[in-house]
Amino acid sequence: MEKTWVITGVSSGLGRLLAEKALIRGDRVVGASRSKDALPDLRARYPERLRIVAMDLKDQSSVRAAVDRAFAASARIDIVVSNAGYGLLGAAEEAGDVQVRDIIDTNLIGSIALIRAALPHLRSQGGGRILQVSSEGGQIAYPAFSLYHATKWGIEGFVESVAQEAAPFGIEFTLVEPGPARTGFGGNLARTKPLAAYEGTPAGQIREALRVSWVIKGDPDRMTDAMIRLADQDGPLPKRLVLGSEAYAGIRRTLGGRIEELDRQKDIAVAADFTDEELARL
Repeated sequence: MEKTWVITGVSSGLGRLLAEKALIRGDRVVGASRSKDALPDLRARYPERLRIVAMDLKDQSSVRAAVDRAFAASARIDIVVSNAGYGLLGAAEEAGDVQVRDIIDTNLIGSIALIRAALPHLRSQGGGRILQVSSEGGQIAYPAFSLYHATKWGIEGFVESVAQEAAPFGIEFTLVEPGPARTGFGGNLARTKPLAAYEGTPAGQIREALRVSWVIKGDPDRMTDAMIRLADQDGPLPKRLVLGSEAYAGIRRTLGGRIEELDRQKDIAVAADFTDEELARL
């Protein structure tokens, strides 16, 4: 059955792949990009089923206006994919104030604005699905990516809560967590101005490692196939969709370590409560 998608960050990477696959199989796509002229090749090939709306994620009024246009032009929108964003490489101390504000405005506040703008439309049409593209970096953290992780951990907490708020209206959410993939993400990283003090530290080592080629196992083609299967599946959506063996291994290792540390602190945690006898006297 034909579906209608809204996909942000549609001009490149996972967003473009996802849009192209949806169009090939006969779906309709409203793609959001900073330029209304994005995807000229796909617009020429699918003039009746692809529409581009201009959206600046750093401008909440622009996000709301673009979402309103997308829903106004469609009888129904089935899937909203919040995909746009970028990475910032460098230690937190090295980042400039504008760099900090820009990545938070784009990755976190922009994604929040998109979801908030879509909710009343999805609620009025009786439901829909939102796929928020996060990252393995929404559950684990590497040095030299602290501000990127701040945005991904932030959007994961937001989605976890909003999913519970919106469930009574038939609106479902999944956090999509890709690991490293052969997209243009690495080449499009913003970078801080390096400080000599961080040479040889974990942050400096990560920065140096990224200058050397390494094998990236994640296949964007297979990742977008998994996202389409998720959007099509019957029944409740999973809270998270982890994509890539490196993401799976890293997240599992991190969660296991977190549980072990939590269990070691059980007595400390329990001792911070009033006792039953004390509660009875309060």
